[in-house]
Formats: sequence, structure tokens, C-alpha cells
Amino acid sequence: MNLFADVRAVVLAALDAMVAEGALPAGLDAHAVAVEPPRDAAHGDMATNAAMVLAKPAGTNPRALAEGLVTKLAADARIASAEVAGPGFINLRLAPGLWADVVRAALQSGADFGRSDLGRGIKVNVEYVSANPTGPMHVGHTRGAVFGDALASLLDFAGYDVTREYYINDGGAQVDVLARSAYERYREANGLEPEIREGLYPGDYLIPVGEALKEKYGASLIDKPESDWLAEVRGFATEAMMAMIREDLALLGVKMDVFYSEKSLYGTGRIEAALQRLQDLGLIYEGVLEPPKGKLPEDWEEREQTLFRSTSYGDDVDRPVKKSDGAWTYFAPDIAYHWTKIERGFDQLIDVFGADHGGYVKRMKAAVAALSENRVPLDIKLIQLVKLFKNGEPFKMSKRAGTFVTLRDVVEQAGAGVTRFHMLTRKNDAPLDFDFDKVLEQSKDNPVFYVQYAHARVASVLRKAVDLGIDVTDAALAAADLDRNTHEAERALAKKIAEWPRQVEIAARANEPHRIAFFLYEIASDLHALWNRGNDEPALRFLQEGDLAASSAKIALARASAVVISAGLGILGVTPAEEMR
Repeated sequence: MNLFADVRAVVLAALDAMVAEGALPAGLDAHAVAVEPPRDAAHGDMATNAAMVLAKPAGTNPRALAEGLVTKLAADARIASAEVAGPGFINLRLAPGLWADVVRAALQSGADFGRSDLGRGIKVNVEYVSANPTGPMHVGHTRGAVFGDALASLLDFAGYDVTREYYINDGGAQVDVLARSAYERYREANGLEPEIREGLYPGDYLIPVGEALKEKYGASLIDKPESDWLAEVRGFATEAMMAMIREDLALLGVKMDVFYSEKSLYGTGRIEAALQRLQDLGLIYEGVLEPPKGKLPEDWEEREQTLFRSTSYGDDVDRPVKKSDGAWTYFAPDIAYHWTKIERGFDQLIDVFGADHGGYVKRMKAAVAALSENRVPLDIKLIQLVKLFKNGEPFKMSKRAGTFVTLRDVVEQAGAGVTRFHMLTRKNDAPLDFDFDKVLEQSKDNPVFYVQYAHARVASVLRKAVDLGIDVTDAALAAADLDRNTHEAERALAKKIAEWPRQVEIAARANEPHRIAFFLYEIASDLHALWNRGNDEPALRFLQEGDLAASSAKIALARASAVVISAGLGILGVTPAEEMR
């Protein structure tokens, strides 16, 4: 049950009736008509902008249209009252029984309450993390992993056919550096002094890789030229790093559907095929780029290159896909990779990048738009940096990683659930502070605790009710006399429950899972507010001594809020708490 969608349908039906009567012209586009909570709860239960957005195309005054619409709406049994406000907004008050219907629907639907068919029949590829396979994942990867995984779950909840994908960057120079770094640890395992020169990866995490290389090859690679061992060690070390990355992701509760290797694009004709696609569209040419703006690099030289005409699709400049020496640029395999996504039949693509990839957004969007001839949209979400604190001080670097704090460091100290929730307490493009003390403190200022405490409180009520012999199955609670919940605090919680299906669709349309975390804090606040009022007003307590009917109705309201909290935490990848310890 999506009450906001239901009331919007009432508004659209009223508009259709006005068209049939000749009060409005036919053919009006009503896609911008919205029904949403009013900015001030004192103004009503919902508000609609219908008259404001349709007056101009209808050739009439917004307030006049609103007054005619109000007359139609007031005749519907679900609308208790409809009033025109300001220049033409309409405030609605709903029949009280609808709030009981919402609570009942939540109990009857259970974990499926709020699920949507918004994305029915739409295949979406969400690519996230995609860390270079050169070492353990760091805290920046953690935020991207949580965001991407929560977004994938959100889209799945909204009815999309979602594929979670990791792009293994195993085709560039960085894996050669990995191989050379691992080889030094291999020499160390054979009793030699490793030469961890500048530019190599210094972390201790490569020591086990060196030992594993010794176990496989003994001393047979010692003193051999690099050309003899580079490819073998590169493959061995890359596999070891990917095993480590999979373990790190598992710690965070992240499981990918697809791991796609960049290396598989080379020597297979896939890069050539993607560029031929662009060539056929007249978007590949030989040319010389304008010099970069500002001070020229010392090594700048004008040279002819193979270029992609990305400016035809909104980019600032055309982009090279092949160097003057014939080698591919970094952009070329990325074009080919996204071409494979289009060929695999995805209707929408989402890439989750670190903030340092901001300059890559326009060119990648241009490539996908060109390859799909504007059929497949690409949304790129940039993940801003995370600053770690402990005891008020910046958190020190990990010796094991050598240069950064690892995902494992964070999860082992804060826990997977706390880490995941807190990483979504800011929008992805805003910096985030992660203070180990604050994310673990038990206070209202800690959203993770506050939401979990709300769910645990409801679980506590259910346990006490069972001890009193009350049937607290969802079926029994749905059959309770829910019209008895008439207090403003009870009504506020029911209204918040009613917003859940709407919030799911809003968050899914915007690809913004942080909205779910924000909403959970709001519904937890309403649940806690009702609980606290019960301390002063016994009639509001969930357990009413000697009154089974009242208890069942109030417990039903609490349980319905827990259904929403549990579903929301599930989207975020967090297990709901049954009790606080």
C-alpha cells in the first residue's frame, strides 16, 4: 500500500472528471502533479501542487483551478477535507481510517511493505568498489563499497533487476608494480634482503604472497631477468590480492555478482570492436588536441592522435583513445568495458567512483551516450573522502597497509553494521567524518544507535506482551481495532509509516541510499517520542493493563514501525537489533 500514490490517483481522477465536464482542456500532461507531506504538519496530512503546475497549460488561474479541484476532492470518502492555500496549493486531510489501513498493510505485507514495481523490467548494472588489485582495501573503498551495495539493494527493493559488478583493474602498469613488489617479498622469503625502492608497494601484506611464491617456485626465480618472471608473478600476486579483497568485502557483508577483468579486454578484439562502433558513428578521427589550459607542461608537444569526438555528447574537449605510438590510452579499455555492459542488455548503468575521478565523468558519460545512441543512461556517483578520528585525534595509519587505514581496520573496531550505517549518514558527494568514539556511543546524537534502539524497544514490548499471553503475531495484530490509536503522537507515527513506500521510490529514482538512513532516523524519532510520552501519559503506553484490545492496537502500531525499520536496515545491509547491550 502506497497511500501517497493512492491519493495522487484520487487527484488525477478528479482532474479527469473536470476534463470530462469541460472545466479543463483535454491532453494536459499531469506527470508533474505531486502529492507529498505538507511543509507544516498543522496544514494537513498531504498537499498537492496540481493546480499550480496545470494552470498555465490549462489557460486558467491557479487558485480558480484549485477551487474547482477542491470541490471534486471533497466528494471522495478518503478525503476528510480539502482547502486551497496561498496561490493555489491544496492541503488535504484524510479520513482517519486510512492511517489504520496503513498500519494494517505494513503488518500484512511484513518485509515486503514498501516494495515497489518502479523498476519492473529494467536491468541495472551497479559497478562499485573496483579497487586496483594491488593491496587491501582502504577506508575510501569502504564508503564506496557501502554506498554501492546499499544502492543495489535499494534498487532491488524498488523492483529493478540489479547486477552488482566489480571491475578488476588488472590491465595497467599498477599490476606490474605489484609484481615487482611481490618479487622483492619473494626474495625476502628466500633469505635475501628485499629492495623496496621508491614506487613499489611497501606494506607487510605482501609478505605472505612472497612466502607463497617461494612455496610454489622455491628459489628458481632468483636472479632471473624480469622478463622471465614478470607475467607469472603478476598473475599470482593479482589473484592473491583479489582473494584478500573478496575477504575484505565479505567482512563488510558485500557480495558481488560479477568480477569483470580489464585484462580480458586486451588481445580479444573487444577494445577494437568498441572503437569500431564509435568509428561507424563518425566519432573517431585523427587530430591534434588544443594545449591544456593554464601553464603548459614541460613535456607538452603537439602530436596527432586518435581521438573520440566526446564534445558531441557534452564533454569539454575531445579525448584521445590511442597514443601517437599506437598504444591504447587508459580511456580506451574503459570505453570497451562499458560497451560490454550495453551489449549485455543493461537498460541503465551506474558507476560509483572516488572523488578523484571527477574529471572522468563527462568523458565516460559521453562514451556511453555515443555507444548506445542515447538509449542507455549512465549515472556516475562520486564518493567523497572519509576522515577517521579516535579519541579526538586523526586515526593513525595501518602498518600492515604501509600507507593507509584499511577497511579491515575500520570494521574490526566498529563492526560491519555500525560502519555501513554511518557511511550513509551523509550524501555521497559530501565529506564524512568517522569518529570511532562517536559511532559507538549510546545517545540520540548517534543515528546508528538511535535507530537500533527503536527496533530493540519494539522487540522488548513484544517479548513482554508474549509473557502476558497476548498474541503478537502480525496476523493477530493486523486484526486489532486499530482505529483506537487516535492520539496525535500515535497518528504521527502512523503517518511516518505511510511515508515509507514513497521514500523508497524517491531514493531509488535519485540513486540516493542515504535518504533511507535519514528516514530511519525520523521514524525512530517518532517511535521514541511516543514511548517517552507514555512515561507521562499512561494511556499511551503500548501495554495497557487489563485492556487487551487497547494493548493489541498499540502494539500493532509499534510493530508496524519496526517492520519499516527492519526493511530499511535491510536495504542498508544492517541487521536489526533485538536488544541493546
